[in-house]
Amino acid sequence: MALGEFTKQIAQQALKAPVKDMLDSLRPPDAAQVSEAVKNARPAAAPGENICATILGQIQAMQRALKEDEELVVLFHNGMETMRVMEVYVPAWSVAVLTGIDTERNLTRVITASERLELICKVMKAQPGAKPVKVNLVAPKPGA
Repeated sequence: MALGEFTKQIAQQALKAPVKDMLDSLRPPDAAQVSEAVKNARPAAAPGENICATILGQIQAMQRALKEDEELVVLFHNGMETMRVMEVYVPAWSVAVLTGIDTERNLTRVITASERLELICKVMKAQPGAKPVKVNLVAPKPGA
């Protein structure tokens, strides 16, 4: 065994045990039961239910409930990438196109199947003196 491989193996073993111990300490003792209860409590989407329309409706309802000095911050997170969503465009009910800015302030678009769409929505105070930002929602035209 080469010295580099041996060092790599020792480093992996040294890091793996503390990380596993830390994660195990955060996990509740009845995690399997909690996970199963959450899975059973969450109703599955009914066949034919329009998931994307429901998501748009929820965002719209949250924005309507905001006070004058609040804004709804909608975030999309995928792996290492996080973006603030400024627009949700739905060209067809099965597809959503998210447009926003990433952490480096680059214009970013995500195209995803609506069944896989997960968004994080936070009500936050708008910057002092700035107008609160609204997420633009664009649904498909009827008959499309």
